[in-house]
Amino acid sequence: MEARLERVLIVGTGLLGASAGLALRAAGFSGRIDGWDKDAGQLQSALERGAVHKAASGTEDALRSACASDLILLSGPVYAILDWMQMLAPLLQPHQLVTDVGSTKAQITASAERLFTGSDRAGFLPGHPMAGKEISGAEAAEATLFRDAAWIFTPAGAFSQSTAAHSIADLWREWVARIGAVPMEMNAVEHDALLAWTSHLPQFVATALAAELQMRLGDDASRTRIGGRALREMTRLGASPFSMWRDIASTNADAIAAALLALEQRLAHLRENLRTPELREEFERANRFHP
Repeated sequence: MEARLERVLIVGTGLLGASAGLALRAAGFSGRIDGWDKDAGQLQSALERGAVHKAASGTEDALRSACASDLILLSGPVYAILDWMQMLAPLLQPHQLVTDVGSTKAQITASAERLFTGSDRAGFLPGHPMAGKEISGAEAAEATLFRDAAWIFTPAGAFSQSTAAHSIADLWREWVARIGAVPMEMNAVEHDALLAWTSHLPQFVATALAAELQMRLGDDASRTRIGGRALREMTRLGASPFSMWRDIASTNADAIAAALLALEQRLAHLRENLRTPELREEFERANRFHP
């Protein structure tokens, strides 16, 4: 029987989860999308905005919906995703697929290989869309959030032997492309090491800078306004929610610590060469980097 993707459950209807629902509908997905969130306000907002068709009334209702779905998208902090993986693994069937949008992949991929590998288990496809905002919540969701963004998959061996699960995974990759993202594959450890530099380090730099400026300048708008655009751009990420970054820091601590140490050394080099030709070389090196 040909695999079909007709019913989706989104677990976690904040920024990414609600955006995924909106993006699917905007791209022509005609199936049913259910949703659940521990925050009733977020879930209601996702429902009102049309990101989901039906809101699960609680965890048990969400689990029942999962058992009736072709694909379950886990959207939330990493440890919440890991908890849901534990709950779902013994309940689902081999023709179903679970995927996620977690920001670190090593622990999720390892857990998937332990919980979902086997001919009697659902498939699991670890994923991470490189999209987001410094603000969270369904109210900030957009159907275009994933447009031109890389959507990284770290499958490794985290699959059941079910042909149907593999087929659903192929269909999900197709939908990821239809909503405007660019599907990519990468080893989970490589993903976390790279993201420590390209995503996690910028966040912690912005957090440190914003925290230091808050201590020094406080809420005096007459002083903070003087910084202009440079200050706003450098500290924008400082508004990111701790609830998400707590799990990222914990599950990728070694790689982030190494990146922070390297930056500390670079800053020390700058401090020591404010009056030497080395400073120009640093600017020239920085000018060659174009993300």
